[in-house]
Amino acid sequence: MLIKEKAWRQKIKQSLASRQREIVVRQGLRPSAVLIPIYEKDGEYYIVLTKRTQNLMYHKGQVSFPGGAYDKGDCDLAATALREAFEEIGVRPDDVELLGSLDDQATYTSMFIITPFVGAIPYPYKFRVSSREVEELIEAPVSALLDPSCYYSETQDEAGRSYGWGHFVYSNHKITGITARILRQLLDLVFV
Repeated sequence: MLIKEKAWRQKIKQSLASRQREIVVRQGLRPSAVLIPIYEKDGEYYIVLTKRTQNLMYHKGQVSFPGGAYDKGDCDLAATALREAFEEIGVRPDDVELLGSLDDQATYTSMFIITPFVGAIPYPYKFRVSSREVEELIEAPVSALLDPSCYYSETQDEAGRSYGWGHFVYSNHKITGITARILRQLLDLVFV
């Protein structure tokens, strides 16, 4: 079991390291980071997401990865992702093996540059969810996210206008925006 566990983690590390990561540098955008927690259970990979509460300043009620803005006390953006994951869902930084990072993503609605970090966590894990920030913890199997019926290449806004970026529908959750873009890149690089 230990060899198999190390093998899937090594595969993800190699997939992420074998490419040139796109870095976004733009004036006026605040640096931030998210953690994409992944674990293996019974031969299936799971990705952990959260549904944000309505109490938050940005992206209320949206499905996202745990994360947030860089803080002066963070030594780097990886530390930001780990700190935020601990604050939001109780994943201790010592329990995360960072496997690599994906392309930076800029969001102009909240003015952030987001660096996504992929991290393996043990299973089972006793999550400690912050009810102030997280309405629901979502543990999505990769096989469900890879199902073609789960992904839509266009997104419509509340007014019915169509946009050329995709979204996922998993269970009763719609995964849109930057989170969908990050998730699509991870699935394409590692699991397809």
